[in-house]
Amino acid sequence: MNYTEMVVFIIYLLFMLSIGIWFFYKNRQGGEKTYFLGGRQMGPWVTALSAGASDMSAWVLMGLPTSIYALGLGQAWISIGLLTGYSLSWIFQAPRLRRFSIVANDAITIPQYLSNRFLSKSHVLQVICAIVFLIAYTIYSASSIKACGTLFNTVIGIDQTYTMYVAAFIIIGYTFLGGFSAVCWTDFYQGLMILGSLLIAPIFAVSLINPQAVAGIPPDYWNPVAKTSDIISGFGWGLGYFGMPHILLRFMAIEDEKKLVLSRRIASVWVVIAMTASIVIGMVGLGMTRVGALEFLSGSSSETLIVRIASLISQHGVLAAVLAGLILAGILAATMSTADSQMLAAASSVSQNILQEFAHLKLTEKQSLFAARLTIICISVVGVVLARDPDSSVFGIVSFAWAGFGGSFGAVVLCALFWKRCNWQGALAGMLCGGLMVFVWKYIVSPLGGVFGIYELLPAFLVSLAVC
Repeated sequence: MNYTEMVVFIIYLLFMLSIGIWFFYKNRQGGEKTYFLGGRQMGPWVTALSAGASDMSAWVLMGLPTSIYALGLGQAWISIGLLTGYSLSWIFQAPRLRRFSIVANDAITIPQYLSNRFLSKSHVLQVICAIVFLIAYTIYSASSIKACGTLFNTVIGIDQTYTMYVAAFIIIGYTFLGGFSAVCWTDFYQGLMILGSLLIAPIFAVSLINPQAVAGIPPDYWNPVAKTSDIISGFGWGLGYFGMPHILLRFMAIEDEKKLVLSRRIASVWVVIAMTASIVIGMVGLGMTRVGALEFLSGSSSETLIVRIASLISQHGVLAAVLAGLILAGILAATMSTADSQMLAAASSVSQNILQEFAHLKLTEKQSLFAARLTIICISVVGVVLARDPDSSVFGIVSFAWAGFGGSFGAVVLCALFWKRCNWQGALAGMLCGGLMVFVWKYIVSPLGGVFGIYELLPAFLVSLAVC
């Protein structure tokens, strides 16, 4: 990394921390509702871009392009499935969840909403939700920390362990201080940076490819319907949106339900551009390998594709180095924008649902916020430990955590919103069976191959729905 890229990087990190400090002082008189849900005062632009940024983690810049690069255009069905699920979630889920969460005793977390929705006197549902949150979000945050380590290691050459510590410290910093408002506003700016990175990288990379190199790529690579399992699995990815707590919280936090229409349009356009650019990065990366501009990448090193493209850009002058710095900052933005949202959602569940509502601890607002902040630190520490596994990949970790959330909560939240006869026993059964099926399908059924090789989220969602 040259000095220009380093300056861009440092400015970006300081800006993120300054947002956390600003909201810490601005909201220091606010209570739990302000810290966990921003007082339900988020505008449509911030709601849309923060939802997109918290959703599109490092995998959209590192994982998905790698999948396209290594496996072909059939992996583009993941993008199509995600766009479909994202749009349906905004259209049908968002308005009801915003409205019903207020009716359900002004719930500020998903477990709290589910418990209030079923008028359940038992707190078992809330506790199970919170435990699943804690486990899944810890795994999810490990993918973000892993991406940071990979990024710094590839660009600067510093040992991944140390760079993961730095990344965890920055994320903890502004999430710990500013809460939901800081998370949403940092995600808003990070969403813009992610989009910039996704647009700059392929535009430059295309200029280095000639038609002959592309012609040499095997025809099967370009066939999106070569495998039926790719199509089924791709649409299965879209089901995850119905059960993603850190995205559902955005629906609950917007200041006015009527503004969800504008937010939906902004968010949908953002996702279309981001997904398309991500696919193009994977394709042009393969083209660059063909012409010798990039060495062939395999295994976990292939997830550094966009980082290596940025390195090539930086060799073409000061302006190019600034653009390369923005790309690298965008990768970091994608990583941090997801980790912060996940940590906050898990922290709110521990503070509200486990300590206060299940354990019946009488916590003051200050003590509740302290417990939440302590949870954020604990998740980060465990996430760093998990991320140190050299054989893990960003895409692999994200896909497993995504399936865990979608399988456990997707069908349950939909039933809670749209089916009057749904009760807390059915919701609990659906949650447990869906989560269990993720493990069963991934480690027992999927290895059989063939028709069983589909993404584990789809069978887990269907089982959860049937049981519920």
